[in-house]
Parts: sequence; C-alpha cells; structure tokens
Amino acid sequence: MSPGAVPGRHGRHEVLGQDVESLTTKWIGVVIGVLTMELTIPGAMSLKDKRRVIKGLKDRIFHRHNVSVAEVGDLDEHRRSVIGLAMVSNDRRFTDSCLSKIVDEVRQVHTLSLVDYDIELF
Repeated sequence: MSPGAVPGRHGRHEVLGQDVESLTTKWIGVVIGVLTMELTIPGAMSLKDKRRVIKGLKDRIFHRHNVSVAEVGDLDEHRRSVIGLAMVSNDRRFTDSCLSKIVDEVRQVHTLSLVDYDIELF
C-alpha cells in the first residue's frame, strides 16, 4: 500500500488532501459538475417567503434532474440567494448539458430572477 493510502472495502482510497482535479484523473471517467446560481426573489417580503420559493425550486430541480442541491449563500437575505448544485457523471458533455438545462429551467421560473451563474467541470 502506498504512503497516504487508506484501505477501504472496495480497494484503496486516497486520503482527501489532494485537489479534485488530481482525484478525478485517477478515476477514469469520473466527471464532477458544479453549478452555482445567484438569484433574486423580488416578491419576497420576509425570509419565510424566500424560503418557500427556494424550497420549491430545490425540490423541483432535485426530483427532475437527480442532482444534489443546497442553498449555499445569502441565507439571511430575504430577497437574495445562492444555490449550489453538484452532479457526478462519466461524460463531460452530458454533465455540461444537464447543468445548462437546469439554468434554462431556472430562467423560466416567474417568482425569481437569475442574476448570475457559473458551471465548473472537474
């Protein structure tokens, strides 16, 4: 066993001290897609209004696209939110296409506005 390796049930697992890029090159075919979206919720008058809209959006995205979704920023701002999504696949084009499709769907939601977004593939 190489230094820094930890035995696992299904072979060796490297200690997570390395950057994501070097980890994904070891696992041939693993693509990690991360989408970050900055949103505004103009109709929200309270955090309760905002959380209702964001929860509905997160649930809809999760069930339609099988991705991990979380609110990751502006948690205490009642008219702004940052949503993070993660997806694992074996095809870069497929991952990019799915995340782009999610962006297009979010643009169609009338209760919020997409301010900015970023797609990263590792």
